[in-house]
Amino acid sequence: MATETTPVLILCGGRGTRLQNQRETIPKALVEVGGKPIVWHIIHCYVAAGFREIVLLTGYLAEQIEAFVSGSDWPEGVSVSCLQTGLDTPTGGRVAAAADLLGDRTFCLTYGDGLSDVDLRTLLAEHEQSGAAVSLTAVQPELPFGILELDGDSVAGFEEKPRATEWINGGFMCAGPELLQELDGDSVLERNPLQTLAAAGKLRAHRHHGFWACMDTYKETLMLNDLYDSGSAPWRCW
Repeated sequence: MATETTPVLILCGGRGTRLQNQRETIPKALVEVGGKPIVWHIIHCYVAAGFREIVLLTGYLAEQIEAFVSGSDWPEGVSVSCLQTGLDTPTGGRVAAAADLLGDRTFCLTYGDGLSDVDLRTLLAEHEQSGAAVSLTAVQPELPFGILELDGDSVAGFEEKPRATEWINGGFMCAGPELLQELDGDSVLERNPLQTLAAAGKLRAHRHHGFWACMDTYKETLMLNDLYDSGSAPWRCW
């Protein structure tokens, strides 16, 4: 395992259409948590784990992300760059656009709106040992509502915002050339490419029981900011 030579791709092309008042002014990856864009936090999670080559796959308002990258001071030895992958390109198409840059290397891939305390070094090591084409981080998100405990028609109690019993794709993936072979410019990563690999037994899940959150709504943005401002942000490992 060599995190220093393993590139990290971060999907930053989204519009953030559910983030209300910010959606028309900045790309989703630049929405701030604790005074810094969420993608800054994601980058630093990887840097703290030893990764040194970070590529942001941009689309909507790409010039703003490029300005953020060029105007930021990154740790010594860390390369952060942008690759414009098209305004409305789907997720798989954005990854396909980086194929020449990746060559035959193993790489990490995640979404530009998710934060977690997943052990990225362990994730990569387990992926390389498994022989899988793709390893993804499986998480059980906290439900947005409390649930009722029913006894017939009687309410026996409440459980406030429990974790889901099902597992979802939390991003923070590791992959290689076998994934790239499944992609083209029109691919939606989460549909045919990953489903094809799953059907072939080549998609592996790394079950993560710790913190994970996706900044998909304005309410979730407030929650992440509250965590950071309180000094108890679980993803802050630097």
